[in-house]
Amino acid sequence: MIGVLVALALSALCAPPVIKWLGTRGFYVLALAPAGALVWVILNWPTADEPPRVETITWVPVLQMDIVTRFDTLSAILSVLILGVGALVLCYCAHYFDDARPRVTVFGGEMIAFAAAMFGLVVSDNMLVLYVFWELTTVLSFMLVGFYGIRATARRAATQALLVTTAGGLAMLVGIIMLGERTGSYLLSDIIASPPAAGVYVDIAVVLLLIGALSKSAIVPFHFWLPGAMAAPTPVSAYLHAAAMVKAGIYLIARLAPAFSTTPSWQIAVVVLGMFTMVLGAWRSLRELDLKLVLAFGTVSQLGFLAVLVGIGTANVAMAAMAMLVAHALFKSSLFMVVGIIDHSTGTRDIRKLARLGQRLPVLALTAAVAGASMAGLPFTIGFVGKETAFASVWDSGAYEPWQSETIDIVLVVGSVMTFAYTCRFLWGAFGRKVRSTPSPAVAKMHPPSAPFYLAPVLLAVAGVVAGLLSSQIGSLFEPYAETLPAYGHELEHLAMWHGFGLPVVFSIVVVVAGALLFLIVRQLRGQLFRYRPLLNADRIYDATLRGADTLSLMLTRNTQRGSLPVTQGVILSTAIILPTAVLAWGGRSHLEWRGFDSAVQAVIGGIIAVSALAAIILRNRLAAALVVGLTGYGAGLLFALYGAPDLALTQFLVETLTLVIFVLVLRKLPAEPEPRHATGFKPLRALIGVAFGATLVVIGLFAAAARSEQPVQVDIPEAAYEFGHGANAVNVLLVDIRAWDTLGEVCVLIVAATGVASMVFRNRRFGAVPRVADAARLQSGTNGDDVDDTIPPDRTRWLLGSDFRDPRHRSMVLEATTRLIFPTMVVLSVYFFYAGHNAPGGGFAGGLTMGLALVLRYLAGGRYELGEALPVEPGRILGAGLAISAGTAVTSMFLGAPVLSSAVFEITLPVLGDVKLVTALFFDLGIYLIVVGLVLDVLRSLGARLDVESTIGDNQPMAVRATAPEVTR
Repeated sequence: MIGVLVALALSALCAPPVIKWLGTRGFYVLALAPAGALVWVILNWPTADEPPRVETITWVPVLQMDIVTRFDTLSAILSVLILGVGALVLCYCAHYFDDARPRVTVFGGEMIAFAAAMFGLVVSDNMLVLYVFWELTTVLSFMLVGFYGIRATARRAATQALLVTTAGGLAMLVGIIMLGERTGSYLLSDIIASPPAAGVYVDIAVVLLLIGALSKSAIVPFHFWLPGAMAAPTPVSAYLHAAAMVKAGIYLIARLAPAFSTTPSWQIAVVVLGMFTMVLGAWRSLRELDLKLVLAFGTVSQLGFLAVLVGIGTANVAMAAMAMLVAHALFKSSLFMVVGIIDHSTGTRDIRKLARLGQRLPVLALTAAVAGASMAGLPFTIGFVGKETAFASVWDSGAYEPWQSETIDIVLVVGSVMTFAYTCRFLWGAFGRKVRSTPSPAVAKMHPPSAPFYLAPVLLAVAGVVAGLLSSQIGSLFEPYAETLPAYGHELEHLAMWHGFGLPVVFSIVVVVAGALLFLIVRQLRGQLFRYRPLLNADRIYDATLRGADTLSLMLTRNTQRGSLPVTQGVILSTAIILPTAVLAWGGRSHLEWRGFDSAVQAVIGGIIAVSALAAIILRNRLAAALVVGLTGYGAGLLFALYGAPDLALTQFLVETLTLVIFVLVLRKLPAEPEPRHATGFKPLRALIGVAFGATLVVIGLFAAAARSEQPVQVDIPEAAYEFGHGANAVNVLLVDIRAWDTLGEVCVLIVAATGVASMVFRNRRFGAVPRVADAARLQSGTNGDDVDDTIPPDRTRWLLGSDFRDPRHRSMVLEATTRLIFPTMVVLSVYFFYAGHNAPGGGFAGGLTMGLALVLRYLAGGRYELGEALPVEPGRILGAGLAISAGTAVTSMFLGAPVLSSAVFEITLPVLGDVKLVTALFFDLGIYLIVVGLVLDVLRSLGARLDVESTIGDNQPMAVRATAPEVTR
C-alpha cells in the first residue's frame, strides 16, 4: 500500500513534463498510474479467511503518528472506485482539453495526486494520518475546482468548497483527538474493535467526527458547496464529485458504523439529515435548467441516500449501501462525462437550448439512457439491485423500532420517486425533441465528438449493467464488511437481481409510475411550481455568514486596533495581565516559595535593569531610550551567565546587540525626539501596564515553580542530550534534536519576518543583483561623478572598497581600519561557534548571529557597497538554502534509521585525522546558521542599504542618477 502511494506520488510529479512533451495525449500515459494501482488492488483483494493486510512505518511514536495502513474489504471497494474511475477520467481528459488551454500541464499531476490522497485516506488506519490525507484532498480539490482561475465563479466556488470542508475537517480533528485520548489509541481498527463506553464525552467526539464527514459528503446543512463546485471542468466533476471526494464522508461513516451506529446522536446526524438531504437535493434537481446542476443536486440527493444506508448500521442494509456506492460512482461519473461531451460539442448545457440532440448523437443518448436507468433504479442495472436490497432490508432492519424503520423506508421511496423524475428530466432535457421539427440552433451548429471521446462514459455505463447481472458474485466481495455489523437476528441476504415478488417490487413499481407522473407534472406546471425562490437557501445563508463575519471583524478591529501602536500593545498586554491573574485567583494554588538574590551582584544587576526600564519611560530622545532598553537585555544576559547558562548569555548578548543595530538603522531616519503632536497616551498608564505585566509574569513563575511535584526534567536533559543527541551541549541538542520541530517552525517564522520587512521597504521589487563596488564605479563614470559624495584620489590608503563611495562626513578611518582587522576574526569566531556548538557554548544560531554582526560592522564602516563586497549573494537565496538544508535533514534522518529530525550518527576513518564521528544535527544547525545570516543580510539591505539609497536620491541630484540608482541596489 505504501509502495502504491509512493508510485502515485511520483507519477503526479512526472505528470507536467509528460503533458508538456506529449500534449493532451499524455493523459493516456498518466492513466497508467491509477490503472497499475488498480491491478495491485485486484491482485491483493482481501479475503475473509485471512486478516487484513497491515503495513507500518514508525514516525513520531510518542505522538502516535506512526503511518499505519490497513487494507480490508471496505478499503478495497473504495480503492477500486478511486483508481478505476480515475484512470478512465484521465483518458477522457485527453479529448476534453486542448493543448493550448492554460494549466493543463499541471492538471494531470493534480488529478493523480488527488487519487493518491484518496487512496491514502481509505487505507489509513491511524486517524491522524487519515486526517492529513483528508486535508490533502481538500487542498487539491480547491486547486482543481479553481482550474478556471480567471473566472470569478470558479474562484468563488473553489473558496466556498475550501472553507466549508476545511471547517468540517477542523471539527473532525478535534473529534479525532478526543476519541484517541479517551481510548488510548488513534487506530481505527482498535477503536472499532473496542469502542469507548457511551457518554457525553464520546457523543461529542463522534458528532465532531460526523461534522467532518457530512461536510465532505455535502449532507445538509453543508450541501450547498457541491452545486457551486460545478464551475470546475467536467472531468473534475466526474471524478471528485461523483466517484471520489464526496465518497470520503460516506466512507468514514461506514467505517465508524460498527462502533457508533446505535448512539442517538449518530442516528440524528446521519440518518435524519441523510433523509432530508435525499428529498431536498432531488427537489432542487427538478428546478434546475443546467444539465450539470441537475446532476449536481442529484448527487446531493444520492449522497443523502448513501448516508442513510451506511448509517443504519445493520448487515443487510450495509450490503445495499455497498451496492449503491458502486452504482452511484458508475452512473454519475458516466453522466457527468456525457454532459461534458454535450457542452464540448454544442457549447451549452442549458436544456432550453438543446432539442433533438438524440438524433444527432444516438450513441451518446444510448449511453446516457443506460447510465440513467441505473440512476433511476430500473432492472438489469446495479442501481436496481441496490435499491431493491435497500427497500427490503430497511423495512425490517431490526436496528430501530418497526415504525421508525418503516418511516425511513417510505422516505427513501419518496426520494427514489423524485430521483426517477429528475432522471427523466435529464434525459428529456438533453436529448428530447421538445416538440420541435428541427434541431435547435446549438445542436444544428454542433461539431460531432470523436469516437475515443465516448470511451470512458460508455465503459462506465456498461459496467453498471454488467455489475447488475453479476450482482451475486460482486455481492460476495462485499459480505466481509457487512459481517462486521450486527444482523439483529436476520440472515445475511446475498445480492441478486431477483428475490421474488414482494414489498420491494411493489416499491419499485411505485417509484417508476409515480416518478413518471411527477416528471410530467413538473414539466407541465414548472412556471407555477418554481415561480418564486425558496425562502431558505443555504448558499445565501453562507454569503450572509461571511458578510456577518466581516462586519464583526471590522467592529472588533475598529475598537481594538485604532492604528496606534501603544493602544494595540496596551490592549494585548492588559489581556495578558487580566486573564492569567483571574484564572490564578479562581483556580487551585499550592504554596508560594519566595527566593531572594543569591548574591549582591545579582541585586546590583537587577537594580540596573529596573532603573533602565524606568529611564526608557522618562527619556524623550529615541536613541537614548533604545540604548537603555538594550541595557535591560544585557542585564538579563549577565544574570544568565551568573546562573551558569553560557549559551543563553551568549545568545542574549548577540541578539541584543543586533537588535540595537536595527533600532539605530531605523531611528537614524526619524527625528531625535518625537514632536509634541505625535505624543500619544498617558505615560504613567503605560508604566503601570508594564509594571503589572512584569509582576504578573513573576507571580505566575513563582506559583508554577512551587507547584512542581516531580523531579524537573532538567536533571535528565544532559544525559539524554549526550545519549540520544550525541552532544555535550544540552542547549544546542535541545534546539537541533529534542525539539527540532519547534526550531524548524521558529526559523520559518524568521523567514516570514524577513520577507515581511523587505516587502514593506522594497515596494516594487525585492530580488535582484546585490550592489557591488563595480556597480558604483560604473554609475559614477556614467554620471560624471555626481552620484558619489566624494572622489577618492588613487594614492589615498583604502581600508575598505565600499567606503570610497561614502560621504566623507560619515567616514571614520579608525572604524574602517578596525573593521579590516576584526572582520576576519569575527568570521572565524562564527565558524567556531557553529562547529563547537554541539559540545560547547555556541551553535548555528549563535554562529549565524556572530556572522551577522560581522556583516553589520562591514556595513557601518563601508556603506551599502561594502556590504555587497562582504557577501555578494542575494539574501533570499541564503534563506532558501538554509530552510532546504534544515528541512532536508528530516528526510536524511529517516533514511539513516533515526526518527524524523533527530540525530543520526555515522563514523568514518580519515588518513590523518583518524576516527571522525559526524552527527546529522550538524547539517540542521548549518541550515539555522544560513537562515540567521540571510535574515541579518536581508534586514541590512532593507533597513540599511535601501534607506540609504532613498535618502541620497534627492531633488538636487541629476535625473540620470535618480533613475538609475535604485536599480543598482535591487
